[in-house]
Amino acid sequence: MFRLRLPLLALLMFITVYATAQDYRWQQRVEYTMNASLDVTTHRVNGKQKLVYYNNSPDTLTKVYYHLYFNAFQPGSMMDERSRAIKDPDRRVTDRISKLTETEIGYQKVLSLKQDGKDTRYAAEGTVLTVILDKPLLPKSKSVFEMTFESQVPVQIRRSGRNNKEGIAYSMTQWYPKMAEYDFQGWHAYPYVAREFHSVWGDFDVTLSLDPSYVVAATGKLMNPEQVGYGYEKPGTAVKRPTGNLVWHFAAKNVLDFAWAADPDYTHDIAKVPDGPVVHFFYQKNEKTADTWLKMQDSAVKTFTFLNKTFGKYPYDSYSIIQGGDGGMEYSMCTLILGEGNTDGVIGTMVHEVTHSWFQHALANNESLYPWMDEGFTVFAASEAIASIRGTKDPHAGSYKAYFALVASGLQEPISQHSDHYNTNRAYSTSAYSMGAVFLEQLKYLVGEKAFYAGMLRYFSTWKMRHPEPNDFIRVMEKASGLQLHWYLRYWTMTTKHIDYGVREVQASEGSTFVTLERIGEFPMPLDVMVTYTDGSQELFYVPMNELLGSKPNENNGIPRADSPGWPWVNPTYRLTIESPLNEISTIEIDPSLRLADIARANNLWNVAERAKEVKEGDR
Repeated sequence: MFRLRLPLLALLMFITVYATAQDYRWQQRVEYTMNASLDVTTHRVNGKQKLVYYNNSPDTLTKVYYHLYFNAFQPGSMMDERSRAIKDPDRRVTDRISKLTETEIGYQKVLSLKQDGKDTRYAAEGTVLTVILDKPLLPKSKSVFEMTFESQVPVQIRRSGRNNKEGIAYSMTQWYPKMAEYDFQGWHAYPYVAREFHSVWGDFDVTLSLDPSYVVAATGKLMNPEQVGYGYEKPGTAVKRPTGNLVWHFAAKNVLDFAWAADPDYTHDIAKVPDGPVVHFFYQKNEKTADTWLKMQDSAVKTFTFLNKTFGKYPYDSYSIIQGGDGGMEYSMCTLILGEGNTDGVIGTMVHEVTHSWFQHALANNESLYPWMDEGFTVFAASEAIASIRGTKDPHAGSYKAYFALVASGLQEPISQHSDHYNTNRAYSTSAYSMGAVFLEQLKYLVGEKAFYAGMLRYFSTWKMRHPEPNDFIRVMEKASGLQLHWYLRYWTMTTKHIDYGVREVQASEGSTFVTLERIGEFPMPLDVMVTYTDGSQELFYVPMNELLGSKPNENNGIPRADSPGWPWVNPTYRLTIESPLNEISTIEIDPSLRLADIARANNLWNVAERAKEVKEGDR
């Protein structure tokens, strides 16, 4: 009997471990049904929310948490204190929250909350609502939460609010009590201090009641265009509207959020992306916007087309570009952007926010923990989309420039930290936006363009709708390239070590040339070294780093490449042999493509004639 039990026990343990391993990437799910009424005279929302919450985790939950984002717009809030204390505050915020009056502040008050028909205990602290469950929520089960709430829409300061500087009446983002995300790391119920968001995948069914003079633009699809008397799918075909408040009914499936905007003066245009979504444009048409928003339609179609081909197909059938907000901010199936200003600037903002639909609203990594995976990847892809539209070159030069400036400032911090906890806004914005973009362009340098773009498509198809982590991304790139890349991820995200290489010395001996390369910085990388000969021909020498466990393919078939032995990262110098005499060489240059984030490029180029002249002058 004992002999039989031991194998059985081992089998059960194996099954348990296997099941747990397979269950590692479970995801919670939500289904919202909301009915909200906006009083445009008091700027208050009264709402009812039914939330079906699916606990797909292996854990028993005794609490849940909601975000109450509007509570940030009150004097003394964490957002207010942070903005007044940080040495480089967001110029849109500064001390404005501290000066809001009772009728100007924002708030979200939960008036009642039941779990499966029974009252719960709950308490709000700032922007987080803690709910003590009447009945613990068991693994693989669900509960229904029914809530009534009241909100006051704040004067527009940051993202959400009313009456922004361009005269848009309402930017209704993060406007409802919103369930926090729970995953394998636990709860992500971060207090809101104006940075990033992280949300649960789910479905939304939302009805909005407000003054009939307002046009509403929102996440999802309008379900009752005839009832509201508005030709949503065919602009210009509006019919007679009923008297009293209008009820707008929207639905969206498998999204992260529901945002909307409302204004009496919205013009509505439509463009269709070939083999892609219908794109809606909502804006106040006047002399400041008309030309820009007309040109924007063509740019939007080209942007969706480029991104679909290069990074993966947009997974929804519609998207709305809405004038509103305080610059630009992405939301599920829509964005709110400022509508006035320089045409290139407005369209550039639109392209950036649209691109978020791939990296935040389809892939949806935890933007609070890894903003560089969203903002940085978005900057990278948007820059390439704009370059394809405008025919410009070197789309990532600005990101490199910003990174080098941050290093020079002494303010750089590791980008592996939570986005709210940087010491300066400059360090955060450069880390999230510029360093994230440089991370990808430099990754292209590491693995080669073909493997890089194949990897980006594979990343999207593998991880869309799944909240990928940094390790998930780098593993896809390892599979696409056949190279080991974890060392690169660790150096770039977990340290502030810098890349700095130089040509230390060049010597001639017996018809050959010997080049001493020097690693000055603490961040090791493989090197492309371009040798230009006096007859104008070129030869590329590739020096791999041993951590790669391989070499990238030759990216330029027009230039011959010689592969050198690997450079162990512990060695500060490397001797490169060129089987040509020195008098036949014109220049030797490290990283001719300028994709290496080398913080001191001056010593990357060795000009043989100039160096010979320096030696002669030194002998005088």
